[in-house]
Amino acid sequence: MKFIDISRDVMTAEVFKGDPAPKLERVQKIDENSEYNLSKISMCLHNGTHMDAPLHFLPDGNDICTVPPDAFFGPCVVVEVPPILITGSYVEEYFPRNTKRVLIKSGGKAFLHESAASELSYMGYYLVGTDALTVEPEGSDGRSHRMLMLDNIAVLENLDLDSVSPGDYFLSAAPIKISGAEAAPVRAILISDYIFWSGDNQ
Repeated sequence: MKFIDISRDVMTAEVFKGDPAPKLERVQKIDENSEYNLSKISMCLHNGTHMDAPLHFLPDGNDICTVPPDAFFGPCVVVEVPPILITGSYVEEYFPRNTKRVLIKSGGKAFLHESAASELSYMGYYLVGTDALTVEPEGSDGRSHRMLMLDNIAVLENLDLDSVSPGDYFLSAAPIKISGAEAAPVRAILISDYIFWSGDNQ
C-alpha cells in the first residue's frame, strides 16, 4: 500500500483572511535544568487541514466530537475540476456515484454553489473535501456550508492534493476530539492500491 499525506502543515499553511495565525511556543527545553521539551500552541481551529462540524454554521449544530467516524474513514474518489463555481448540474454530470466521499482538486480555485451542495446531499455523500481554504467563495453567506451540514455531510478543507492524481483511494481523516468545538485539525491520509477484507464499498 502507498500512503499519501494530504495534510498541510499548520504552521506554514495559508491562513484564511481574518483568522489568527498559529503560534508555537517552547515552554520547556532540554538543558541542564530539564530532561524534556514541552510546547504549547495557539491557533484557530480552521488553520491548516481541518474538518468543520455542523456547529460552525448552525447555532444548535453538533460539535466535532459527534461527527460519525464512517464519514472520515473509507473509500473516496479524488475529482479534478477547473477553477469554477461548481453547480448542481456540474456535480450531476461529473461527480462519481459509486462512493460516499469525494475530494475536490482544483489548485484551491473551485468552490461549491448552493445547488452543488444540494445535489451532493441528494447523491448521498458522507464527506466532501477540498484543496481550497473553504468550500465556498470569499464573500459568501455560508449557505453551501449550511446545506451540507443540515444533511450531516462532513466538510474537509484545505487539503494538499497537488501531487495526487484523480481516482480511487482509501481516506483516513480523523479530526481531533475537542468537546464543544466547531472544527478540529486533521491529519489526512490517502491510501492507494489498498486491499481490505470487506467488499462493502461504503
